[in-house]
Amino acid sequence: MDFLATKLKIECFINYWDISIFMKTGISVHDAMTKKPVTASPDETIQECAKKMAKEEVGSIVIKDKGELVGIISEKDIVEKVVANGMDVSKVKASEIMIKDLITISPERDLYDAILLMGHEEIRKLPVVDGKKLIGLLTAKDILKIEPALFDIFSTKIEELREEEEKPIKWVEGTCDRCGFQGPIQKIKGGFICASCLK
Repeated sequence: MDFLATKLKIECFINYWDISIFMKTGISVHDAMTKKPVTASPDETIQECAKKMAKEEVGSIVIKDKGELVGIISEKDIVEKVVANGMDVSKVKASEIMIKDLITISPERDLYDAILLMGHEEIRKLPVVDGKKLIGLLTAKDILKIEPALFDIFSTKIEELREEEEKPIKWVEGTCDRCGFQGPIQKIKGGFICASCLK
């Protein structure tokens, strides 16, 4: 991703940051997160991952390699990428379907920052990292357990900020995350893509 594309992403986040400095909860991500999330290695099969998820009654599993976060797999990933395509869950490895381009947060950040980030990226699970080391997982359930009113309080503001960011559509010069095209690209959830990949 070139300078202009990176600059756009930073500017989009600044909109959230400017408001967040006035609305802190006083609760750190570390205090709210699940400190021992369910994990698997990249070489484990989807069947093994699914068994762990079922046993622990969770909707996602974090993929670690030598203590470092390398991906995450949700129930939706298993259904859409494996089951729906008729693939053998006992043969497909976690590394083949895991989401690798992850949005993360540091443990010292305020819970409000995490809520904004989750709302902005439209995700319900946020890996917590110290450098590259995974130390926890923050989920919507974790937040609701500590501050059930937070989502109601902030949901309107998050929606307003998202709408403001989405219009007008902005094109910048950069590299498409999907095909590698160099030229005009547009910001979408999780990255930047060109006009061809947008169709």
